[in-house]
Amino acid sequence: MSNTFGKIFRLTSFGASHGAAIGGVIDGIPSNISLNLQNIQQELNRRKPGQSKLTTQRKEADKVKFLSGIFEGKTTGDPIGFIIENTDEKSKDYAHIKNAFRPSHADFTYQKKYGIRDYRGGGRSSARTTASIVVAGAIAKQILDDISISAYVNAVGDLKLKKNYQDLDFCQIETSPVRCPDAKMAQKFIEKIENTKKIGDTIGGQVTCVVKNVPIGLGEPVFDKLQARLAYAMLNIPAVKGFEYGSGFFGSKMLGSQHNDIFLPNEKTKTNYSGGIQGGISNGMDIYFTLAFKPVATIMQDQESIDINGEIIKISGKGRHDPCVVPRAVPIVEALAAITLLDFMLLDKSLNSKK
Repeated sequence: MSNTFGKIFRLTSFGASHGAAIGGVIDGIPSNISLNLQNIQQELNRRKPGQSKLTTQRKEADKVKFLSGIFEGKTTGDPIGFIIENTDEKSKDYAHIKNAFRPSHADFTYQKKYGIRDYRGGGRSSARTTASIVVAGAIAKQILDDISISAYVNAVGDLKLKKNYQDLDFCQIETSPVRCPDAKMAQKFIEKIENTKKIGDTIGGQVTCVVKNVPIGLGEPVFDKLQARLAYAMLNIPAVKGFEYGSGFFGSKMLGSQHNDIFLPNEKTKTNYSGGIQGGISNGMDIYFTLAFKPVATIMQDQESIDINGEIIKISGKGRHDPCVVPRAVPIVEALAAITLLDFMLLDKSLNSKK
């Protein structure tokens, strides 16, 4: 089982949804870097469950405890080890699926691959494990202090924010529980999620991420293209079904004369259909990409499925689940963007030091 992400800045995570704790070990962080531990906790608070009626009502404080690698507020160069205790697990809510497979969930594939699974909350396949990603990303953000990374919800179901990111005030993202920086659309998103929850169903959505002040030159031209590494990172988030950057699929409808980003004397471009990346390498313009999230697989309605013996059964979700994951996914998206960019910057630094 692969549990490590990154090449130089590396996160190895551990733990499961209803185990004693989740946590991780972060390697590759340079020494003598000052860290604001309160800011790390604040990032975790953005992801934690029970923060609004739009999310699962599981009550977890998600307090991170650092075990190594930080001394008197600075990194030592040692691996940073940390844990986050699980304090509100209710394993009995999953007893009914011990021998059953939820449709479109990891239950079936996990069981077939490993011959065993922790059915309590999805075990290792649970989105709860993303808390470790947020811790690593919060540290990466502080090291990348000149780079701005902002993600927001731009769609819920068939409702979509029509404004371009340049017309939005990112300071408004956290003013709404749905994390949409447009007040009118945020209210529509909230109503859509609430109405979906009332009927025991779930709904998908989209998250857009914008990265500003990225230096020119991150990424490789062949197998380690920046957009490829970003896509790889984002597609590891549970429920993500699609990734597009820059003009994305819309660009396939354009002519080259319309799509080309014309250079200006200051080395900027008139347009940014490239999404800040050309030839797999950052060009200094804003990097922006959008992720598509599927509806949560566990719904509070009867569905037909099979058990471990292949017998047809009726199954319905119980317990506490998100009716829509996108509001809580925002800090996860930002975290993985930060980890990916820092990994490239450290790699670039190591390569340049050998020249």
